[in-house]
Amino acid sequence: METLKAIAERHATRAYAAKPVPKDILEKIIDAGRRAPSARNEQPLEFVLVTKPELRQKLADLVDYGKFIAQAPACAAVFSKDDKYFVEDGSAATENILVAAASLGVQSCWVAGDKKAYAADVAKLLKAPAGYRLLSLVPLGYAQDPQEERAGKRPLKDVLHWESF
Repeated sequence: METLKAIAERHATRAYAAKPVPKDILEKIIDAGRRAPSARNEQPLEFVLVTKPELRQKLADLVDYGKFIAQAPACAAVFSKDDKYFVEDGSAATENILVAAASLGVQSCWVAGDKKAYAADVAKLLKAPAGYRLLSLVPLGYAQDPQEERAGKRPLKDVLHWESF
């Protein structure tokens, strides 16, 4: 799928079909996250891909707005060394994961990590080393309803300002 089409068609999915995502597709999605820009090329990111149902259920039990993680066939956890640009690096990687998933016909949803009360518990559950912060959780799978309604975006004319705000 063309990049701009993947960006335009990508949307948050919160209901997943009971159909596994092939390992090679999951690896391509995470590889896209790995290739995201990194401040000073420090590359502080690490990714944990959770496919075991019991572990996904534990993740779902920890989060406040992501109970659907248990239903998704996979969930990517994006971690970063706690450095000056961890939010920027982790956000860029998460966006790459979302767009790559869409380009491969896989649905996803960005579930917050950093600044959430459960972030340390997720890090502990997934055995993240000391000094790493959770940036996001991204459930990955095929939509339970391929025709699910998508939230609309504000029109470009309402958000684009030329030369000044």
